[in-house]
Amino acid sequence: MQPRLLGTQGLRVSALGLGCMGMSQSYGTPDDAESIATIERALELGVTLFDTAEVYGPFVNEELLGRALKGRRERAVIATKFGFKIGAGGAVEGTNSRPEHVLQVADECLKRLGTDYIDLFYQHRVDPAVPIEDTVGAMARLVAAGKVRFLGLSEAGVRNIRRAHAVHPISALQSEYSLWERNLDADIIPTLRELGIGLVPFSPLGRGFLTGKAPRPEATPDDDYRRKDPRFAADNYDRNMHLVEIVSAVARGKGVLPAQVALAWLLQQGTDIVPIPGTKRRTYLEENVAAAAIQLTPAELATLAAIGAPGSVAGPRYGESMSRLVDR
Repeated sequence: MQPRLLGTQGLRVSALGLGCMGMSQSYGTPDDAESIATIERALELGVTLFDTAEVYGPFVNEELLGRALKGRRERAVIATKFGFKIGAGGAVEGTNSRPEHVLQVADECLKRLGTDYIDLFYQHRVDPAVPIEDTVGAMARLVAAGKVRFLGLSEAGVRNIRRAHAVHPISALQSEYSLWERNLDADIIPTLRELGIGLVPFSPLGRGFLTGKAPRPEATPDDDYRRKDPRFAADNYDRNMHLVEIVSAVARGKGVLPAQVALAWLLQQGTDIVPIPGTKRRTYLEENVAAAAIQLTPAELATLAAIGAPGSVAGPRYGESMSRLVDR
């Protein structure tokens, strides 16, 4: 797999990364043995970027990734995220990006991951109670101490991206971006390219919707995230099927899978974009990685771009509580 640069600071990663969140939460029952086998297979296929966070689980996803990479650390680029206050029993009790908390969490992440450095350390969500200059200042201290190599933000808006980057170079913004979520087009992506910051899209397959295999919400387990996803609500699910139909038609014309078309479209939006499709199964991983070799024609790219235009997707991407955490 061809490498790509995230930002202009020298962070080199594979064109596709692996999102590890679903190995520990949100989508069905965890299977640690298969998840570890998937991470090992990803390394064999040339994937180098592995994405996790303290809040995934909480904590257990970092531990899982650490176990999987034991003895293979030098082959991986580990990205993890901080920024939440996690209470007793793992309950998330709001954001916390106070400088002293940032420094404490970094040490805890290192221990769980079984490593002495984090390649890419993200603020998971902008904390409205803490000036971002203070947070990034603490993150910069971690770089100076050799505990972190590169810095990132997640779901930050233009103003805070600029403020953060003025304190210490930001290498990557992680945010949702896909054929059914184009909220970055107008302002965020131009800002990233002006500043030399890479984009790491999460949920590049629309939480499975763009694969054409996503179950209706009533058919998912009670603990499946999509039960609460507004775009999977019954009426919106039906209205959004037109996206899948168009992606599927392009896929049939090329003899590939809808998920591969959705990923290929993202990859062709720029070499500064590195999607992190999540999976805990080797079969889906192998399908996703194969998307890096697919070339879409200009006509196919235009057809696909039109389906995710503003107003064409039914339902907000988050419910009210999650939307409040997005810095837009």
